[in-house]
Amino acid sequence: MSIYILALLIGVVAGLRAMTAPAAVSIGAALGWLPVSGTWAAFMGYRFTPYIFGILALVEFVTDQLPSTPSRKVPQQFGARIVSGAFCGAVIGTAGGALIGGLVAGVVGAVIGTLGGAEARQRLVAATGGRDLPIALLEDAVAVLLGLFVVSSVV
Repeated sequence: MSIYILALLIGVVAGLRAMTAPAAVSIGAALGWLPVSGTWAAFMGYRFTPYIFGILALVEFVTDQLPSTPSRKVPQQFGARIVSGAFCGAVIGTAGGALIGGLVAGVVGAVIGTLGGAEARQRLVAATGGRDLPIALLEDAVAVLLGLFVVSSVV
């Protein structure tokens, strides 16, 4: 699969869950699926990096369920997802020899994931009679599975 498509897809993951994308990328780097050793992104494969990003992703899964959590479309949330998508896209791009292209594709994917994810969640919640929790958990699962698919597809 094209490195640009994979970078776009990791951006979509970042749009769905900002910390799931770097968690998946760091797991992929640590397992050797992403050949980033010897590059600026080598730290993503260090021993403790997947644990740090994994904990941050778990915290995000919990806080997403809180009623006080702001919309993903407010500037701070949207910005964090774009930064996460850009960073993770750049790491994927680096693994494929296309850092800038990966970064740009990651940003585009993050915008798609943020806006598309919000719209899909809103419609699915309405279709289930206003039950948000099952849809939020489904979105979590989609983000995790898509993230792992992307990082396992790079090599």
